[in-house]
Amino acid sequence: MGERVRVRKDRDERREQILVCARELFSERPYEEVSNTEIAAVAGVSRGLLNHYFGTKRELYLAVVERMLHIPPVPVPAYEPGASVRERVTESITGWLELLERNAGTWLVALDMAAGTAGDDDLARLVDAAREGAVDHITEVVGLSRLAAEHPEVRSALRGFSGMAEAATREWLRHGRLTRAQVHLLLEETIMHLIEETVPRMTAQD
Repeated sequence: MGERVRVRKDRDERREQILVCARELFSERPYEEVSNTEIAAVAGVSRGLLNHYFGTKRELYLAVVERMLHIPPVPVPAYEPGASVRERVTESITGWLELLERNAGTWLVALDMAAGTAGDDDLARLVDAAREGAVDHITEVVGLSRLAAEHPEVRSALRGFSGMAEAATREWLRHGRLTRAQVHLLLEETIMHLIEETVPRMTAQD
């Protein structure tokens, strides 16, 4: 039993090492300039082993993009008796911005990849799935999961908020035109206005 566990761990570790090295290379240079042979050499594995885990370079690239789009995740605070929605929002945004600050390079590259999906259905599906997951987290934080399931327009509004959050973090981390505190203020006040003012008016029109 112990030997099988060790073998499995070794395989997981090698697969993770390949993903890490591929992410670094794809972050530094365009997709066309990176080869599986180079990735294998940097990861310290054979080309055959890399192909065994991921198949083609295209499949490896998609695995890297999917990983990057889900890092960092949006924290969902545990429910505490008496906690207000704003307190949950504040806690969630604080945790998210801390994660972004620690993973700024990865996040910015992921945003660049997400922006380059025109004409690429596989990438577009990955980006869409990641954004839908972000909306799921948001609805859980603010307690709108059931309402969003019943009203597609609520999910659409939150998708819009998610896109604004991506743009605001780019302004902060890449361009320095917003501070972290300003991003937090913008996101908190926008989502609170959405759930307190906009969403009730949108759903009342049905």
